Amino acid sequence: MPRVLRVGGALAATLFLLAPAVWNRFPLLQYDTGGYLARWFEGYLVPSRSTVYGLFLTLLSWPDFWPVVIVQSALTVWMLALLLRVLGFGDRPLLVPRVTAVLCLFTTLPWLSGILLTDIFAALAVLAAYLLIFSFDALSRLERRSLVALIAFSVATHSATFAVVLALVLAAVVVQAVRRIGAPQGIVRSAAAVLLGALLLLSANYVTSGRFVWTPGGIALSFGRMLQDGIVVRYLDEHCPDKRLRLCAYRHELPTDADEFFWSGNGTIFNKLGRFDGLGNEMGLIVTESLRAYPAWQLQAAAVATLRQLVRVSTGEGVLNSVWHSYAIIEKFTPHAAPAMHAARQQHGELSFSAINDVQRPLALAAMLLLVPLMLWGSQRQAMADFGKLAATTACALLANAVVCGVFSNPHDRYGARLAWLAPLVVGLAALRLYEQRRDAEAALRVPPGVPAGSTLP
Repeated sequence: MPRVLRVGGALAATLFLLAPAVWNRFPLLQYDTGGYLARWFEGYLVPSRSTVYGLFLTLLSWPDFWPVVIVQSALTVWMLALLLRVLGFGDRPLLVPRVTAVLCLFTTLPWLSGILLTDIFAALAVLAAYLLIFSFDALSRLERRSLVALIAFSVATHSATFAVVLALVLAAVVVQAVRRIGAPQGIVRSAAAVLLGALLLLSANYVTSGRFVWTPGGIALSFGRMLQDGIVVRYLDEHCPDKRLRLCAYRHELPTDADEFFWSGNGTIFNKLGRFDGLGNEMGLIVTESLRAYPAWQLQAAAVATLRQLVRVSTGEGVLNSVWHSYAIIEKFTPHAAPAMHAARQQHGELSFSAINDVQRPLALAAMLLLVPLMLWGSQRQAMADFGKLAATTACALLANAVVCGVFSNPHDRYGARLAWLAPLVVGLAALRLYEQRRDAEAALRVPPGVPAGSTLP
């Protein structure tokens, strides 16, 4: 019976995570979905679009991309089940669907597992790294290998996820050296997973494009953040005219919004000058020289961008009924899915995230603040030590994510939302542990002297 309950609970939890996509009648789409899917069909690299996730979408595209979101949801349930077990909740098979249901109601989680986008793998990689580093002995050999594989795949799906997990591994190395906290074998395996993910991405890029290179885009996206901060215009004003800089001719027409500069369509300055291929070297030149020219301004702008990214956690950015590029790519390369895509509620404007964000955004921000006292409490009470480590891992991941996405790209709700649901998960489970400890302590006080705890009185 326990096995039946476990399987049934896992299936129920998976269905909870699939609920938004099922209601929509098709997996959710975002601006970037088409860019990932097109990689294996078009055979060339574009900025920030992983060929690894593109192959994942391609292989699981039939029928109507449902296998993609089923796998994403099932992996999430597996990760939650592992986490609950190592935290001491593992003997209750129905707790997994209950925790999942709460997360579905009060966080952005089901909107991440049910979308054709890499974002769900950011948080899964963070949890996998925590399990390997801090719960290594509680895992079976198969679980350890599976977590390594999950981390490798996850970091290969997005450069920001790669950077966040790498930051966690480096932090774990320091903590282990100074405080002897964390399993050295788990740290080694996490580092190996990151390296394996890098090799996986480089190999996929080579197979796709014939180039053994990293996915492009880092410098260009940093240019966008500097443009938005006013640094690019200041640089151009001080250096133009300069025959190296074609942007000089347009410096008084540049938009102050990075998204408008990159993505506002035909006829823009960016498109006129050849987009990433035509402007890549020039954007790189401006980024590197402005770093040297304005170091104090750059540090201040980076700090502000990090703080802005920390609080940008709303659900649904870019999940609209006007993601034309994604529509066109699905119609062109996976036409079997086009009828179902066009029939979905999202494409008919029936999807709104206002009510969802009224609940999940303040809850996520409050939980993020509570991670700090939970870390301190975990360092002082042995019974809460696991939760202190989990809170520290989550806080480090949120901060690393804010630095990577805010500074090297530009603050967006999508970047914050993909990890924000971890904070309510951690705080909620810690509250459950405290409640159960208090309940058990009160029950023990009610047992008469001389009667063993758990005994049945005559």
